[in-house]
Amino acid sequence: MSRQADIPCLIRELRDRTGLTQEKFAAKLGVTFPTINRWENGRANPSPLAIQKIEDLLNSMGDRGSDLLDELFSRNKL
Repeated sequence: MSRQADIPCLIRELRDRTGLTQEKFAAKLGVTFPTINRWENGRANPSPLAIQKIEDLLNSMGDRGSDLLDELFSRNKL
């Protein structure tokens, strides 16, 4: 799969695992709701700063986030 196709699924899965709405997930990452919406719909990719915040969030989740961490940062090399 291409990076473009992976990011929306991974962002949505991460948000689902945290149990947050798009609005609350956006606030947690310090971005706007439309930004999260664009990421999940594949119309935009996270900035390097947002990627770092996503990585930090995944690391804080321990085992619950390790598979997504591996998938997002090992295979895609964002």
